[in-house]
Amino acid sequence: MIKIAKRIVELFPRDKFTEDPFRILICTILSQRTRDENTEVACEKLFSQYSGPYALSKARPEKLYELIKASGMYKQKAERIVTVSRIIVEKYRGKVPSDLEELLKLPGVGRKTANIVLYHGFGKPALAVDTHVHRISNRIGFVNTKNPEQTEMELTKLIPSELWGPLNGAMVEFGRKICLPRNPLCNKCCFRTECDYFHETYKG
Repeated sequence: MIKIAKRIVELFPRDKFTEDPFRILICTILSQRTRDENTEVACEKLFSQYSGPYALSKARPEKLYELIKASGMYKQKAERIVTVSRIIVEKYRGKVPSDLEELLKLPGVGRKTANIVLYHGFGKPALAVDTHVHRISNRIGFVNTKNPEQTEMELTKLIPSELWGPLNGAMVEFGRKICLPRNPLCNKCCFRTECDYFHETYKG
């Protein structure tokens, strides 16, 4: 399993980037239920007008609508962004907390978002489990779990911490290019001989 995880990271790398934790947090909120390209447009527009938590904490949500419209669910996301910004300013003196439990207290922040912030914003070992990581881990046979949180708990027991952060981005790329949600390209996959799904599907 560790060997396969390392190979996925090597073959489908996403460069590690460390940015302002607040920008990572807000962009991850914007990324929920939308495509990466839509998130990028919304983030660029938003941060071109609002530089950080203090500015956003004073904004009226409706002022953000047009800026983040590309991300979808923009009214709900605008409310959440302003609320989160106010909490960060009032409770954390304008600094995003670098602790998982504190991040999870922020409205709309689940484990996936919190772990993305910890890894990309603070460089801490953290495994963000999204639909790609959950699906692929179960499909290959790393784990046998029912939801992303269970997958995260199991994977962090089985895989070295230095792979946690890189594995998320690598599995996202692997899931988009080869291990598709429907009709995975098993004939192009170099892991097929070690994959539970391949053996179950093509055993005949």
